[in-house]
Amino acid sequence: MAKKTVAEILVDTLVAAGVRRVYGVVGDSLNGLTDEIRKRDNIDWVHVRNEEAGAFAAGAEAHLTGSLAVCAGSCGPGNTHLINGLYDCHRSRVPVLAIAAQIPSIEIGTGYFQETHPENTFKECSAYCELLGNPGQAVRMVESAVQTALTQRGVAVLVIPGDIQYEETDAPEPRVPALRSKATLVPAPDDLRAAADVLNTADKVTILAGAGCAEAHAELLQVAEALGAPVVHALRGKEYVEGNNPYDVGMSGLLGFTSGYAAIMDADALLMLGTDFPYTQFLPPETRTVQVDLRGEHIGRRTRVEVGLVGDVAATLQALLPILNHKQDRRHLEKSLDHYREARQDLDELATGEAGDTSMHPQYVARLLNEQAAEDAIFTCDVGTPTIWAARYLRMNGRRRLIGSFNHGSMANAMPQAFGAQLASPGRQVIALAGDGGFAMLMGEMLTLKQLKTPVKIVIFNNASLAFVELEMKAAGILEYGTELDNPNFAALAEAAGVRGIRVSDPAALPAAIAEMLAHPGPVVLDAVVKRTELSMPPTIQASQVKGFSLYALKAIMSGRGDEVLELAKTNLLR
Repeated sequence: MAKKTVAEILVDTLVAAGVRRVYGVVGDSLNGLTDEIRKRDNIDWVHVRNEEAGAFAAGAEAHLTGSLAVCAGSCGPGNTHLINGLYDCHRSRVPVLAIAAQIPSIEIGTGYFQETHPENTFKECSAYCELLGNPGQAVRMVESAVQTALTQRGVAVLVIPGDIQYEETDAPEPRVPALRSKATLVPAPDDLRAAADVLNTADKVTILAGAGCAEAHAELLQVAEALGAPVVHALRGKEYVEGNNPYDVGMSGLLGFTSGYAAIMDADALLMLGTDFPYTQFLPPETRTVQVDLRGEHIGRRTRVEVGLVGDVAATLQALLPILNHKQDRRHLEKSLDHYREARQDLDELATGEAGDTSMHPQYVARLLNEQAAEDAIFTCDVGTPTIWAARYLRMNGRRRLIGSFNHGSMANAMPQAFGAQLASPGRQVIALAGDGGFAMLMGEMLTLKQLKTPVKIVIFNNASLAFVELEMKAAGILEYGTELDNPNFAALAEAAGVRGIRVSDPAALPAAIAEMLAHPGPVVLDAVVKRTELSMPPTIQASQVKGFSLYALKAIMSGRGDEVLELAKTNLLR
């Protein structure tokens, strides 16, 4: 049996698992790993400016490919920078391995320079998190970490002291049997019959479909047809559910449409498929509910469930279809589809621009991006208002992809996720919808775009504020505070960094600006100056929100800020 260093064992196993790049920032405690990567021609080191961005980029790659992606951080502050991106990866359930380098093994526990304990730090955002402290552990631990990330669709963290990476041990050829695993879980027949009884006896069934429907599109449509059921998609399910779906009636939730909310609330049975939709206020408390999820711990934790089916969505629906009655009464479906057409028309009417204006409606920017982007474009979006506009105006078609921090809700994800997506899919168009606050938070990654020569297109919704936070403050009756951003000309900043920059504020110039951006062969930053006071209404308005907004308006006027209320009215009502 050959002798190998721990770094060799690690890299050999990564290559055997199909990994082609590792995202990170070099450091002395990573030297064993980075030097081993340097010697290879089948794996690359991707240098980012901040390890957080490396974790986001790895997550985007894993999201698109379904395969293992890897990021790394040096000891102490190097690997602690990973944590926010790893939380996002773990909550999004994408397979990512993080290498957290550690101080020299002999110094652990002495309060040594840069000492932290990553095996404790990363426990909550990982499915596997262990210290590799002896070279004899390397083969089994590396393979276990890889297989845990792949099979549990989450984060695995290996903590490796810098000196241990150079130690040798006996090592066979790497073996990752989970790569060939294709197990399918189907509920028991009695459980399927109980679910069919609920759905067959209901007059009005609505389906709420999430990311668990990724490989179940055909089965979803067959069940919708059989039940005469409108399909409401959760945000993470949008890219898998919305396209080529004649039963789709939009989203519900804080970012959704009135049609999606009404279709759920009007039903007397709800079929939840592969979704852990978190907002209980948008779910009916008394409706009979059947929930299908591969993870049994998700079933019933958001709303009361009468029948829970633990299984893969596609396989479960295939088993359920033969025992479903074909409903002849289609009134619930037709009413929901009519409502969706009306809601869609109302939203499209907001996505306009008037030539000569000094700023643009953000809906107009998103609508034109949707119209001009490629049919197989990959979109990423920052949390906050960019996610709202992406959810409402980007149309999925079965080929487009949409990536965001939809569960963790982190700022600054869009740009690093975009270059991770671009490296994983070099021949496709990648467009990031960035907030000005999110872009500024990891603005150094614009230099990564330049260095990697990735042709990512960054569209900044520049409203000089943390706009979604302002909306939350207004709804709570609070005067906005601490949300204003004194932004530079982002296009000029991009040009100074060697990246093509375009700035646009007049709606008449926007179509040509987007066309120029998409045609440019390299990275581009489009600085789109949009209205700060644009409102994004949820599908249902609670009394507390009405009261809160009224209090905000009164406080604004009483404190001499009545011009803000006037601008709100001009932007949102006088159109």
